Amino acid sequence: MGLRTVLASLLLLWAFQNGDWAETKSPSWIIQDAALGFSAPPVVAVLCKNDRLVVSVNRDFFGTGRLVRASELTLGPAACAPVSSDPLSKRIIFEVALHECGSKLQMTPDSLIYSTMLHYAPSLSWSPMVLRSSSVSVPIQCEYPRRDNVSSRAIRPTWVPFRSTLSREQRLRFSLRLMEDDWSTGRTSSAFQLGDLIHIQADVYTGYHVPLRLFVDSCKATLTPDPASVPHYVVIDFNGCLVDGQSHDSSSSFVSPRPGQNVLHFMIDSFMFAQDARNEIYIACHLKVTAIDQAPSPLNKACSYNLTADEWIPVEGPRDICSCCKMGTCTSFSSSRKRSLSEEQGNHSELEADLMLGPLLFYETENGPTPGHENNIGGIPEWPELLLGLSIGMAATVCLTICLILGSRRYKYPCSRNDKGFSHSEIK
Repeated sequence: MGLRTVLASLLLLWAFQNGDWAETKSPSWIIQDAALGFSAPPVVAVLCKNDRLVVSVNRDFFGTGRLVRASELTLGPAACAPVSSDPLSKRIIFEVALHECGSKLQMTPDSLIYSTMLHYAPSLSWSPMVLRSSSVSVPIQCEYPRRDNVSSRAIRPTWVPFRSTLSREQRLRFSLRLMEDDWSTGRTSSAFQLGDLIHIQADVYTGYHVPLRLFVDSCKATLTPDPASVPHYVVIDFNGCLVDGQSHDSSSSFVSPRPGQNVLHFMIDSFMFAQDARNEIYIACHLKVTAIDQAPSPLNKACSYNLTADEWIPVEGPRDICSCCKMGTCTSFSSSRKRSLSEEQGNHSELEADLMLGPLLFYETENGPTPGHENNIGGIPEWPELLLGLSIGMAATVCLTICLILGSRRYKYPCSRNDKGFSHSEIK
């Protein structure tokens, strides 16, 4: 026994001299007993869901047997508190949306990475002069692929960085479509009479992105599917000004409030090109999105013109963001404004799209003149109607003539056959 005690003392002294004591005192975040082949639950576990993350923290945070309290742990710069749980539970749970608690989004060509920090700040002990543990910050990350569909699987968290992955397709899907007058469903017909309002819905499917706000940057109408063709008519311009609403005979406008931040409704009065007889029209629009926490600005807005008040009114945001619609040049307030999502990530193609509606068929109203009849004044019949009338008249005349001829032959010699028969009887 004496020899074993001496050997143990020598090994302990050697450990102190080589600094291994400092390593044994550092937190053991993932404990594994190789001899037993048993892996203990990690101190910090991260689960990345479709639109939120779940962080589970072992209350024996440092592996010393001293349990931390829920009030000593927060998540992110916003210091979000954990969800309420049983004080006797061995784990503390955080569950937040991906964009909450001040998390940061980083975009790479292949991934979306949401990052935040788990903070441990020990509370004062009974003596305000004493702290029995030090503050710790643990980086948390969730990474989502932007392309390709891969089977969903989690990656085991490690110390730097903690990461878990849920593989999904992350591309945005923009759409532009006709709607019924009550906006309840898509419109099946693309035919309109002049005077009808065209109800258009622009929307984007955001998937697992942070919430995004959709804007219609510009729209113009053409007679062919080529947006660069002439003639063309500008409906929306200057980064979201519905300029068609400035016409005294138009009620075109954006619909406020939005049904959702990723949806935008607007109405356009039906029209035809004055110098062209074609009635098929195409409407090409440029759509884009910004982060939902980015305030609307002169570059990101949806403004309608109020003819009665002679002013521009935004769907959301202060009215001065629409003042540039009157000037016809819209730029940012200042260089210090908050950058857009595309500027921060340097990838514009994922956040913008060019879409087209058409062909839309436009007809003049039923009670008005139809194209080609503008010079038919006074109700004079056109050639088709006139020929039909003459044909009917001629047919009636021929029928009447035939009837008169037949009638005259019948009554010219009404008793001739009877007379001849009587005379024969007399001869006999």
